[in-house]
Amino acid sequence: MLPVVILVGGLATRLRPITDSIPKALVPVAGRPFILQQLDYLHNQGISQVVLCTGYRASQIKEIVGDGSCCGLAVRYSDDGDTLLGTGGAVRKALPLLGPEFFVLYGDSFLPVNFEDVENAYLESQQPALMTVYRNKGQWDTSNVVFCEDRVVEYNKFEPRLEMQYIDYGLGILSGVVFDEQVGEEVFDLATLYMALSKRGELAGFKVCQRFYEIGSPKGLAETEQYFKLMRSA
Repeated sequence: MLPVVILVGGLATRLRPITDSIPKALVPVAGRPFILQQLDYLHNQGISQVVLCTGYRASQIKEIVGDGSCCGLAVRYSDDGDTLLGTGGAVRKALPLLGPEFFVLYGDSFLPVNFEDVENAYLESQQPALMTVYRNKGQWDTSNVVFCEDRVVEYNKFEPRLEMQYIDYGLGILSGVVFDEQVGEEVFDLATLYMALSKRGELAGFKVCQRFYEIGSPKGLAETEQYFKLMRSA
């Protein structure tokens, strides 16, 4: 399985005051820091290598996760430093720790999806990037994707339109070569990169049929807690 890079460096302002003293990755979900829930899930999916892109309160995450052996993984770190680099800049800085191709996962997302199926779809697509998508219809968040026949025809997080029925599910696969065009841009958002790839017809898509969960907002955190509660009782 491809390695996974997880973006855990953000300030998590929407979760304040919870995140005044801890990073979002350490917010408790079902009695454990969320990052450990994510890492356990990745291990169960067959993932073995993880890179955490850290920023805000990075030392606290390193203290809890360590080398990842607590979750049966090998975990390494790429820290933004004094200036947060944005999601795109953070991944680009981590490239030396990753192979030529890798999963990208947001640090506030829990995604009920088979990673092996996603990886196989990426390999079959012969494209340099893949985005998982969900037919959201504006329900869980603002839809931002036009998806057709296993391809993201258009992705636009900044100017979504009514005909966009799908949303970025929160898991992607990228080839490191897609960062070659970001020369001179130290700080940038992955959304900018995904938009450019979709415009060039180089962004494959994988449709997921089960909703995503996230802890980036109080409402999302409550829904994720409820999801874990239901999973434990099942």
